[in-house]
Amino acid sequence: MSDSLGFLLGDVSRLMRKRFDDRARRLGSSRAQWKTLFTLSRHEGITQGRLAELLEIEPISLCRMIDRLEESGLVERRRDPGDRRAWNIYLTDAADPVLTQLRDVADELMETTLLGFDAKARDALIASLEMIHGNLTNTDPSEETAHG
Repeated sequence: MSDSLGFLLGDVSRLMRKRFDDRARRLGSSRAQWKTLFTLSRHEGITQGRLAELLEIEPISLCRMIDRLEESGLVERRRDPGDRRAWNIYLTDAADPVLTQLRDVADELMETTLLGFDAKARDALIASLEMIHGNLTNTDPSEETAHG
């Protein structure tokens, strides 16, 4: 079961990313841009370095992404008052309609994904996935190494 569950979760995740990418591309956006904007909307004013950690990408890759988003007028960099070497990243007002469009795309995709699930089944699925997420988040890395 563990092989099929892992494969199925991975495949569903891959398909959702692909479908989202296809839809977001029609709006002139990429998943990387959306993920950056969405994460930033949850952590407004975060440093560029911390944002790279949250996105699990190299700081130089994020720097280029922020450059493009800044050129598009969607984000702005501001000096961190506590550390003049650091930049804090903020969304601009121009990012609001873009985020709204991309959230609409994500909501539409989620409706398609969960077609046939009633509210109770959706809640159970989300609760189960949150439990799995919690189990994996709370795993001690040294335990994983010890168990192979």
